[in-house]
Amino acid sequence: MTFDEARALFPVLERYAYFQAGSVGPLSRATLDAMAADEEASVVEGRGSAARFERILELRQEMREQLAQLVGVEPGQIALTASTTDGCNIVLAGLDLGPDDEIVTTTDEHFGLVGPVHASGARVVVVDPDPDRIVDAVTPRTRLLALSHVLWTTGQLLPVHDLKARTGLPILVDGAQSVGTIPVDARGLDFYTVSGQKWLCGPEGTGGLVVADPHALRVARPSYLSQQRHEPDGAFEPREGAARFEPNLTPNSALVGLRVALAQAPPWRFERAAAMAERLRELLAEAGQDLVTPEERATLVSWRVPADESLAAVERLADAGVIVRELPGRGLLRASVGWWTSDDDLERLVAAL
Repeated sequence: MTFDEARALFPVLERYAYFQAGSVGPLSRATLDAMAADEEASVVEGRGSAARFERILELRQEMREQLAQLVGVEPGQIALTASTTDGCNIVLAGLDLGPDDEIVTTTDEHFGLVGPVHASGARVVVVDPDPDRIVDAVTPRTRLLALSHVLWTTGQLLPVHDLKARTGLPILVDGAQSVGTIPVDARGLDFYTVSGQKWLCGPEGTGGLVVADPHALRVARPSYLSQQRHEPDGAFEPREGAARFEPNLTPNSALVGLRVALAQAPPWRFERAAAMAERLRELLAEAGQDLVTPEERATLVSWRVPADESLAAVERLADAGVIVRELPGRGLLRASVGWWTSDDDLERLVAAL
């Protein structure tokens, strides 16, 4: 697949310089068509036949296999979820932490991670996203590191494997801004979340959770999908592997769409996205923007603006056909640079600024 062929997958790029995959990635025409065809089949054939349920279960297993391959783990270590927040809630509820326990996290985490962290009941220790400070914050009461692989604010890349090794602690990794932007190997990490609608360009309501040792985490929020069999009083035997943690039956059309989206990603996606992100940083610096440049970074590009002007700046850019986002209260604008980003997109963004 050439770059022009890849870019032509996404109709939105015909109108906009689209830099919002950190929230929701562009949706391809083929993904939409596949979803519509599956919904049409449910209208014509009905939604309750045994044959349709069998196809749904087969597709769910196929998606576990594809997501597992994407992050380097075994299919039995993957639970299908609706979001990164789903995954974080599953983990924090299952760890059974209390006020005598501590969780170390950073100032730059998304609420999808720190919300569940706070709700766990453990004492939350918040430090700057610096590896040494994270390690220094660990005490004998620390039970978990809860960190993003790529920070949603600045694109900083945290060395999650190294932090796991240095502390010897269980680690929950928010992979919402990493899977699809950089090569990810989740082996050796206890918990790792995957977001389907962001950089993977899949439908909303899709995602996954890596659970390295499913037997070591309690099923705290069971669904019908969690059990092999159950008693009249609700006692149940969990399913094998991480599938026991699946919180809901993802709409089949969404999984069909995610399958198409994963198949469309070209093999050169990581190199292309990284090169375009670096080019945007160069252009922003040349234009005099106050750029945030972490030493280790992915393809989110942020620059500083007065906090009270950030929303108006996003609206002005949208009027110019450039879609970015502001980070509320942080005085930052953020551009999500993907493998579909063109030189013209970059130039439109800088010219609009």
